[in-house]
Amino acid sequence: MELSAKATSVEEILPWRDMYRLEMSCQIIHDSIHGRPGWTHEYFLFANGIKVGYGSIAVSGPWKGKPTIYEWYVVPQHRTRMFDLFSALLTVSGAVAIETQSNDPLLTVMLHAFAPSVISESVLFHDKLTTSLKPRDAVVRRATKADAAQIRSHELDSEARWVVEAKGKVAGAGDILFHYNRPYGDIYMKVAEPFRERGLGSYLVQELKRICYENGNVPAARCNPKNIASRKTLQKAGFVPCGHILVGSVSPADNANDMR
Repeated sequence: MELSAKATSVEEILPWRDMYRLEMSCQIIHDSIHGRPGWTHEYFLFANGIKVGYGSIAVSGPWKGKPTIYEWYVVPQHRTRMFDLFSALLTVSGAVAIETQSNDPLLTVMLHAFAPSVISESVLFHDKLTTSLKPRDAVVRRATKADAAQIRSHELDSEARWVVEAKGKVAGAGDILFHYNRPYGDIYMKVAEPFRERGLGSYLVQELKRICYENGNVPAARCNPKNIASRKTLQKAGFVPCGHILVGSVSPADNANDMR
């Protein structure tokens, strides 16, 4: 069977991405890259001239100068040839790295097969528990122009639309980002140093989760694997770890030889 990969456009792979999204059924961290002009190169995968899947290569932003495979899909009836199809994609695209979330079973298998060493850049969380945290003298509310000075003095995100207030003072700020696949919203927040270890961070996350659901979306989050405080904050608010963002380097030539 002749297997190959050929360059195509983002528009051409959209129906295939629908199949990928449906099978993933979760937050897709790199979903927005496809919508950024010049950030991605797309390839169709062929078996005896028939399209059987696609691969996406990030080539701009953080991946400039380091073409990285970040999305990969093969229809189920051709998955017995996945390793050879992936080898063809590596050879044609010139990709030097793979980046995936570990709850993507197809690309994660390729990562561990083709990359000699793999590291985790982030822990992914999904919501599993409803909490009822309520620190004393604390409230979560919308940020106002009057909060700007306090937000700036605590080095919080000036773009955040929500704050947690403790005894009348702004203690932290956070928001929900929607640059992933809907309906998933990514929650982020920061509590100022003088107000930490009071449960305010988990309370803010809890309320951002509620706001996310009330607007017809599904909350998600992530943090650095070494950030123990953030991990504990997210878990206290009902988030549960569900995967990792994994990265590994590959050598197209070496792997092509390995798959012969």
